[in-house]
Amino acid sequence: MEGWMNRCTLCPRRCGADRTVSVGRCGVGEQVRLARAALHFWEEPCVSGAEGSGTVFFSGCSLGCVFCQNYQISAGHFGRDIPVERLAEIFLELQEQKANNINLVTGGHYIPQIVRALDLVRGKLHIPVVYNSSGYETVEALRMLKGYVDVYLPDLKYRSPERGARYSHAPDYFAVASKAILEMFDQVGPVQFDGQGMIQKGLIVRHMVMPNGVEDSMDILTWIADNLPLDDILVSVMSQYTPFYRSGEYPEIDRRLTAREYDRVLDWLDCMGIENGFVQELSSAKEEYTPDFSLQGV
Repeated sequence: MEGWMNRCTLCPRRCGADRTVSVGRCGVGEQVRLARAALHFWEEPCVSGAEGSGTVFFSGCSLGCVFCQNYQISAGHFGRDIPVERLAEIFLELQEQKANNINLVTGGHYIPQIVRALDLVRGKLHIPVVYNSSGYETVEALRMLKGYVDVYLPDLKYRSPERGARYSHAPDYFAVASKAILEMFDQVGPVQFDGQGMIQKGLIVRHMVMPNGVEDSMDILTWIADNLPLDDILVSVMSQYTPFYRSGEYPEIDRRLTAREYDRVLDWLDCMGIENGFVQELSSAKEEYTPDFSLQGV
């Protein structure tokens, strides 16, 4: 772990910070910081199920979207520092609570620590590990997770470099995320479910439609159809965009999605022949999707 933390290049920013003595571009240091570890019921049905997904929310973020709904922990870095041993205990506690899986939310800047924690529970953890990601990940870092992650749940936010630059300070977002998603599929292969319809292995690609972003959404769906085996993955199209955090500084996204915008994207989804996955109702744009970050379970 020291090799990564002393001159950190885990994320695509490759900031080179010595996270043993300071913080990186992600805003956090070497020690794992969590904001919440609890059952969560608002993921895709095959992830949450009736029992809930065992979500572990990591503080900090290497992407920094201006509309982030979890900005208190991604940009504000709210959370509690814990040792790796405690992280391992949390995984087992969530399993005892009957979680369907362990859902690692935005943990890319802690991959070496996550691997160590999963090593500590080897033979004791018997539920799938879900890696819930912005998609902005290096292939090199993802390869550290091979054999540890069962289900990848990445976003694919933008195709346009201009949108990536404007809303996430990442003009390379699509170039990076598209390679990351191909690596994710190579690792886990086709989706697999248990007898109750809960995902056990595979890839779910999420895309949240944004205001004034219809064409970009269509380009994203076209790329998915052209580059991934549609019978072997799930695609989750989301309508829950809510103007959080600094959205007010960007008038073109400082509103909810319209029915016309969303319908155009869903029509294109059909045109692309993408049938396996999930489509949110437009009414899903609710602030209730944002968890209460109160250190529950930490």
